[in-house]
Amino acid sequence: MKIYNTLTRKKEEFVPLEEGKVKMYVCGPTVYDLMHIGNARPYVVFDTVRRYFEYKGYDVKYIQNFTDVDDKIINKSIKEGISAKEVADRYVEEAKKDAEGLNVKPATKNPRVTEEMPHILEMISTLINNGNAYVVDGTVFYDTQSFKDYGKLSGKKIDELIAGASNRVEVDKSKKSPMDFVLWKPKKDGEPYWTSPWSEGRPGWHIECSVMAKRYLGDTIDIHAGGEDLIFPHHENEIAQSEAANHKPFANYWMHNGFISIDKVKMSKSLGNFFTIRDIAEKYPYEVIRFFILSGHYRSPIDFSKDLMTSAQSSLMRIKNAYKNLVFLKNNCKGTLSENEKELLKKADEYKADFERAMDDDFNTADAISAIFELVRFANSNCTEESSAEFVEAIINEVDLLCDVLGIIPTESKDSSDKISEEEVLSLIEKRTQAKKEKNFALADSIRDELLEKGVILEDTRMGVRWSYK
Repeated sequence: MKIYNTLTRKKEEFVPLEEGKVKMYVCGPTVYDLMHIGNARPYVVFDTVRRYFEYKGYDVKYIQNFTDVDDKIINKSIKEGISAKEVADRYVEEAKKDAEGLNVKPATKNPRVTEEMPHILEMISTLINNGNAYVVDGTVFYDTQSFKDYGKLSGKKIDELIAGASNRVEVDKSKKSPMDFVLWKPKKDGEPYWTSPWSEGRPGWHIECSVMAKRYLGDTIDIHAGGEDLIFPHHENEIAQSEAANHKPFANYWMHNGFISIDKVKMSKSLGNFFTIRDIAEKYPYEVIRFFILSGHYRSPIDFSKDLMTSAQSSLMRIKNAYKNLVFLKNNCKGTLSENEKELLKKADEYKADFERAMDDDFNTADAISAIFELVRFANSNCTEESSAEFVEAIINEVDLLCDVLGIIPTESKDSSDKISEEEVLSLIEKRTQAKKEKNFALADSIRDELLEKGVILEDTRMGVRWSYK
């Protein structure tokens, strides 16, 4: 299995720290509002990475944090006249609802910054004692020039960064260097705060993830992941903190997903093209959002648009309709595998091998989905009323297996379509069948027409009524 490592800028064979185990840390959201479509991508992408590791037999310890103390949270609490904790608690729960809707597996642990203060203070103290941090009037700064490898993740040279920062912003005279960043800052009036040896205040953003990764995964972890916007300065600063404090490599593999644009324009509230996951879920089911995200390679930018979402919805429906047909056949076919079917299953296994090749090549979900479509096309051609139940069931199991790796649910979900529900379809089919038994063909035809208007196609077969969404 090969992973593109941002640190080395090349694909590398994945070698775990401990055989059969993966330690993975993914930067989570700052919980001050509903998550936007950009937040959905790392949730879905790295959940899929985790699922594939588990499919390959690894025991994955998956940590994704919630940043629950931040200027944006504080500003929202002041605006609403409630505590910062109340704001954070509300949006942690909303984030969990969106993650569940996207079929993201619960993390092994979702640590919250406010619950990690003793460990944050401990690491800051270690950095001060090691000569990597200094205190100025209650503020603790990290001394970037004390860490010789600063810039190794982003490829930025510290001298160039210092020159750029000096020209771009007003120099903070309390810093040794313009690139030094805050580990601890004194409180302002009305802000939540914690007691420290340096001041009553709160931590800087970067130290939080260093601490949580260390506490729940250890000094060195296998994979650290997040959006590409976090490469600099957040992940660069995490490396500087963690490696200076622990004297060990921080993460062996760094993975970063690309951006999502909206109709080929960067998402921005000021442009009015800012969409929360909840906004989009009102028009397209969560599972379509997930399918859309996985339709492109995770490192490539993807463009969100109505046309592309509609296309994703149609593609997903192709899988669901094929799966529904397979279940229909399984419930009505009989018998065991024939010799010809045994040969056909060997062909079906080739699609599984194609799927694995795609995923082994830096988690190429776009090609993995193509392999599923090839399997579906094969099923549509080779699973018929003449097939054995054993053969159809074997194909169903293979579709289930591959879809589960991607978090795709091939069965029809209650909220997966704005069309008529599956329960209603089955009820109307039952009424139509009874009408035909009673020779009330006018009623039977009107029910067929009603279903067609609602996007459902019926097919009468000798095994019963087969149906699918358009």
